[in-house]
Amino acid sequence: MNVLIVEDEIKLANVGRDYLTNAGYQVSMIHHGDEVMPWLVNNTPDIIVLDIMLPGTDGLTLCREISNRKKTPIIITTARIDEVDRLLGLELGADDYLCKPYSPRELVARVKAILRRVSNEAALFSELKLIENTNKVHYLDQQVELTSVEFKLLTELVKKPGVILSRDHLMDHIYPDGRIVSDRTIDSHIKKLRKKLDTFQADHDFIRSVYGSGYKYE
Repeated sequence: MNVLIVEDEIKLANVGRDYLTNAGYQVSMIHHGDEVMPWLVNNTPDIIVLDIMLPGTDGLTLCREISNRKKTPIIITTARIDEVDRLLGLELGADDYLCKPYSPRELVARVKAILRRVSNEAALFSELKLIENTNKVHYLDQQVELTSVEFKLLTELVKKPGVILSRDHLMDHIYPDGRIVSDRTIDSHIKKLRKKLDTFQADHDFIRSVYGSGYKYE
């Protein structure tokens, strides 16, 4: 498993690297925000430990950009404890957070926990299958039938797992004739779709609301 540490405090980054390496991970480090996205073009880490305060492109911007393009899990780190609630409220796409100063053992534990969860979810939800021209969705030995709009919604979301899709984007793909539809209409369809998908796995939200942005499939 490969871990990318994005941290401008070189001493802290080195300590994190050493602990993660001892735990069996391969670790890469970047110390400047502007270098992250170019590096990700040719590299695919399994998880990213991302500091918020960086020279160049800041961590908040990077978190949004990475979450919109890739499914890579992200742990954000911040020295400002009072910022945590705001960061989580923004639904930036991060999977977890650590407040500085943090224990390197805690970092290793968080990395292990997230990678374990991602692995389990990948195995579990690979069984979700959308059957074209039937409006039916199969999961393991179960099946539910959706309305045409619900099926289009789910299809669009599943095509881009982990990517936040705005309500406008979803409306454009569900109603290509350009009719005017309110945000509440999309929200209503999503609510009904979620209820049907709950019959598959009640303790997992297949569709996640992202405050102020839209929805994404997980």
